[in-house]
Amino acid sequence: MFFDVLIVGYIACAGFVAAGVLGSLYQLITKQPPRFNFGGESLMEFLAGLFLCVFAGPFIIMRNAIRGRRIENRPLGWLVASSTIAGMWSMCSGIMVINVALLVVKIS
Repeated sequence: MFFDVLIVGYIACAGFVAAGVLGSLYQLITKQPPRFNFGGESLMEFLAGLFLCVFAGPFIIMRNAIRGRRIENRPLGWLVASSTIAGMWSMCSGIMVINVALLVVKIS
């Protein structure tokens, strides 16, 4: 039981790290923070925005939640709810990240 909880925590951390790296890379390239925005003139821009939102979603949620708590004085429950959503999302994307990592190791 305890081992299962550790595995889930590790997977969630892997997902959140991947979200942070992708969000920071986007901010480094575009000089603006990532947002939930699918706008784009071409299909490739739309797909890139969709990919960014799917995998950097927990990073975007937590950045907005922390800024909302510090700047707009939102209630603590708002931060807790946002953290829960980001944690579950990180766990889902972490499963994908771990599966891709295992696939790469298996191939090489």
